[in-house]
Amino acid sequence: MPLPRRTFLTAAATTAGIAAVACSGTPATGTPTAQRTATANRTAAAEATRRLLPRHGDQITFRTTPKGPGAEDSFRVTGHRGRITITATNPATQLTALRHYLKKVTHANITWAGSRTDHLPARLPAPTAPLTGEANTPHRFVLNDTNDGYTGAYADWDYWEREIDVLALHGYNEVLVHAGADAVYHRAFQEFGYGDEELRAWIPAPAHQPWWLLQNMSAFPHPVSRQLLDARARLGRRICDRLRELGMTPVLPGYFGTVPPEFEKKNPGARTVPQGDWVGFARPDWLDPRTGHFARVAAAFYRAQDELYGPSTMYKMDLLHEGGKPGDVPVGDAAKGVEKALRTAHPDATWVILGWQHNPPKAITDAVDKRRMLVVDGLSDRFPSITDRESDWGSTPYTFGSIWNFGGHTALGANTPDWASLYEKWRTKEGSTLSGISLIPEAADNNPGAFELFSELAWRTGDLDLPSWFSEWSTSRYGAADPHAEAAWDILRRTAYGTTRADEWAEGADGLFGARPDLAAKSAAAWSPKKTRYDPAEFEPALGELLSVRRDLRTSSAYRRDLLDVARQALSNRSRVLLPRIKEAYDAKGADRFDRLAREWLDLMDLLDRLVATDSRHLLGRWVADARAWGADEAERDRLAYDQLSLLTVWGTRSGADAGLRDYANREWAGLVGGLYRLRWNRYFKELRAALAEGRAPAKIDWFALEDAWIRDPGRLATRPKGDTYRIATSIHERLTAP
Repeated sequence: MPLPRRTFLTAAATTAGIAAVACSGTPATGTPTAQRTATANRTAAAEATRRLLPRHGDQITFRTTPKGPGAEDSFRVTGHRGRITITATNPATQLTALRHYLKKVTHANITWAGSRTDHLPARLPAPTAPLTGEANTPHRFVLNDTNDGYTGAYADWDYWEREIDVLALHGYNEVLVHAGADAVYHRAFQEFGYGDEELRAWIPAPAHQPWWLLQNMSAFPHPVSRQLLDARARLGRRICDRLRELGMTPVLPGYFGTVPPEFEKKNPGARTVPQGDWVGFARPDWLDPRTGHFARVAAAFYRAQDELYGPSTMYKMDLLHEGGKPGDVPVGDAAKGVEKALRTAHPDATWVILGWQHNPPKAITDAVDKRRMLVVDGLSDRFPSITDRESDWGSTPYTFGSIWNFGGHTALGANTPDWASLYEKWRTKEGSTLSGISLIPEAADNNPGAFELFSELAWRTGDLDLPSWFSEWSTSRYGAADPHAEAAWDILRRTAYGTTRADEWAEGADGLFGARPDLAAKSAAAWSPKKTRYDPAEFEPALGELLSVRRDLRTSSAYRRDLLDVARQALSNRSRVLLPRIKEAYDAKGADRFDRLAREWLDLMDLLDRLVATDSRHLLGRWVADARAWGADEAERDRLAYDQLSLLTVWGTRSGADAGLRDYANREWAGLVGGLYRLRWNRYFKELRAALAEGRAPAKIDWFALEDAWIRDPGRLATRPKGDTYRIATSIHERLTAP
């Protein structure tokens, strides 16, 4: 099967990149260094534009203007037909200005899930008046700790190059980078008595590494190879260098105490605290941050990190994440030790910490220099009880954040009314320490409308009129105004994008096709909404409206992606209607009705699999091929495929699956819906039907054994899309609207 192309820098090239790019601070204006940096920056924005708009890049001139003391990033767009001038404070903001121009003047759209640029005229039109914009906060943070797992641990440079361009277009200036963090730990701990092989056995495979970096687990499912460590380190360096070229900040993992097994034995006098279990996994031990051993390990960690990545000014550390145990270590003293080690290595660095569950407690925020801490809040739009983050965190600077999906679920939706009502209110209130936004869904590259809307929060002021915003979005998304497109997005605004935190959820309900079979199933993932958060009957007409959009606006990847998403969601919602009917038939021992409804269920799954097979981003086979491409031989390719597939299905071990992790990352993808999910439901319905015929209770099925066997041999998985999205979406609409 053809494998995706990967490009990596050589070690010499990455070393050269360290010297060529200013990693922190701003050179004095007029110095040779400043002149070289300014030239590189202008080139960075122009090169990104040529990648994004290859037919029009030479019509846009970029100029850099210095940012005044206390000012935020800003831009100005002027020009004439075929000659557009963008002036902004850095290359990333220049690209933000470019997106603003494309939306307001040309009705073009570029997102991480579909774009529309093919309609642009040969010569770009001039704005009728100068377009200006200014960020209302300094921090625009993006990507969740789990992103490197649920979005794709095996993405290559081609993916990351475009992802970074798109993030810059949308105004982000701080990007979490996990790729290659395994190489930092591997290098640092060789100074503390560990050998190459035992460290590689301790480090999880890439898809599971985010939870190791959070100190939740280790050593699953297979040891990492040396070549894989080296390749990921090169990719991580290349990501960081590109971010720096654009004037963005790579946010790197900091050191807060995770150690391999037997650290005390190998380092006499060291003091560690056992961390117990996390959802069926043994957690790594925690090194007491008050001790000299911690200071020495942290120094080695940051030294290795600087060598591999280059330094940054922001480091992400989640002390005692999701049930971590301080033992007899005072949490405030631990925080001081972590902060001291960071300051020793990087005196001006900011400690970034996730606002999640009960973290960070005041014991942490009160112990550190609040001016150098940033809480990226993951719960701003989740719980109505959250009203005063200044009180919660002792006036520590924080961001307004959203986690609109967990595990990469494909469900459409977000709590946009909360964004409209809360962000500006919290930002402008007296004594506010809100200092930015944090876009942190557990997986990226989905919900493009929500992506664009949330990104714009940091670049606007005043009230946000959602009906007007979605109307304008429907025009720029498809290239021109269309009454059916506007009607479709107004329906979506009132349904999937009209939910609020009143029900204490921030993500949409997942579909039941992806649930481990049970007639009483309410969700596929254990920690997901148990019912649809809007009226599905009100949602479905959006599909008919999108299908009625005029023909010349249907050619873009933006339209095809939205049509697929809406058709998929409408079909997925029907699973919650149909399953209770199947249960009624079974409970009533109505064999004929049960057979008919079970066939209907499987038919809908087949239709869903055909739909998502039309889009490359919805192919399980592509995801597996991405993983296999990193292997040096067939055995390693098989191990990496297992790593990738296990995360989406059983997640980890049997005990972890039984504890609730199974199907946490369920998603409606081709090869998954028509593969494992259909296999499970078909097996289940056959057993229920046999039980009805024989007058007995259904036999218990060992689902983990079935799932694990499928992961190891899923059969042939398509790596290329097949079929016509519009035609299949039309079939779905006819099926759903039939009497």
